[in-house]
Amino acid sequence: MGSTASTRNGTWRNWGGTVLAHPAREVAPASVDELAAAVRRAAEDGLPVKAVGTGHSFTSIAATDGVQIRPHLLAGIRDVDREAGTVTVGAGTPLKRLNTALAREGLSLTNMGDIMEQTVSGATSTGTHGTGRDSASLAAQIRGLELVTADGSVLTCSAEGTEEERAVFAAARIGLGALGVVSAITFAVEPVFLLTAREEPMPLDRVLAEFDELHAENEHFEFYWFPHTGNTNTKRNNRSAGPERPVHPVRGWIDDEFLSNGVFQAANWVGRAVPATVPALARVSSRALSARTYTDIPYKVFTSPRRVRFVEMEYAVPREALVDTLRELKAMVDRSRLRVSFPVEVRTAPADDIPLSTASGRDTAYIAVHMFRGTPYQGYFTAAERIFTAHEGRPHWGKINTRDASYFSRVYPRFAEFTALRDRLDPERLFRNDYLRRVLGT
Repeated sequence: MGSTASTRNGTWRNWGGTVLAHPAREVAPASVDELAAAVRRAAEDGLPVKAVGTGHSFTSIAATDGVQIRPHLLAGIRDVDREAGTVTVGAGTPLKRLNTALAREGLSLTNMGDIMEQTVSGATSTGTHGTGRDSASLAAQIRGLELVTADGSVLTCSAEGTEEERAVFAAARIGLGALGVVSAITFAVEPVFLLTAREEPMPLDRVLAEFDELHAENEHFEFYWFPHTGNTNTKRNNRSAGPERPVHPVRGWIDDEFLSNGVFQAANWVGRAVPATVPALARVSSRALSARTYTDIPYKVFTSPRRVRFVEMEYAVPREALVDTLRELKAMVDRSRLRVSFPVEVRTAPADDIPLSTASGRDTAYIAVHMFRGTPYQGYFTAAERIFTAHEGRPHWGKINTRDASYFSRVYPRFAEFTALRDRLDPERLFRNDYLRRVLGT
């Protein structure tokens, strides 16, 4: 199974199979000058412009019937500044390529999400994050941006520029593709380090009772709760002085490929065909992985292969609301006739200062619900979303949600700041699509 979106006969389809688009034309610029020219030509032709990465967003945030920009030729490391502790990369660089290139340079990002198939611009523009007590989102690690705006100008911005450049930098780190087409990103990096991962099963009641301590005592804590059970799998990642002790290749293949992908895929096939089997399958799945501890460089600890296709909704709630929210979610599943074969993922992030970050201005907990692709998900997601929004939840911009601009204006204190900047940079809405019309307004 491929790890990216696909295009066939002029039809673009995202990775999750939830979005189709029919762009009028596709452009793959090999330089920022070619990108700027493509944007200017689209404006002259009256066509909207959207950039698309590997299609890992479940929403239609990248869909267009106008000009689709494919940035895969704008890839690779442009510059490494060891003194400043930064690296500048082309916007179309896949995270996997960035992580391996940084490792060869003896460098690393501080934190990252749990997959690395996305492009750096797609991941940051939608607010992709990992889990962390002190650090989390990729966008919060950005130190500079280069983007092409609606008039075809190339704008370079950082926290050190003019007042307008600072305003663009503040917002465009998570810009939803609404402010321009990102062509390059400068990230903060640090010397590569080791993380020790401790993975072990734990009862859900214990995790919730001890959540504050587990969060406070670990640099990176996350857990997966299996609906229809009281079981979780927990993961604690903390910096280590070494020595490096990676997962044994055979154990890694058994756990990460055979069980977590092969057997789990087969279980989901059975559950989709015979929903009554899901609770029993969930009990088996929740006990399939045993405890393990290993030490490795960051991207080999933070990320893992995800080959079982699914659809996902994720909401960010105030961290102090996490336990109550998850208890409500469990109670809803328990009293319903839903059959949920995918675990619920829980992560955290500290507050940041990015206007449309899901962690903007508040310490945050993330709750992600999933369903196997091809399984009806609307009933589960609707019920879950009702719970999340009751706690002032903010949905991940790249994952399924039904919220609109009126809702976002209430849960994001700086929402008007972002939309005012959009009015200045793109008054004619060159970067429009239906998704942005819903979440940002006209």
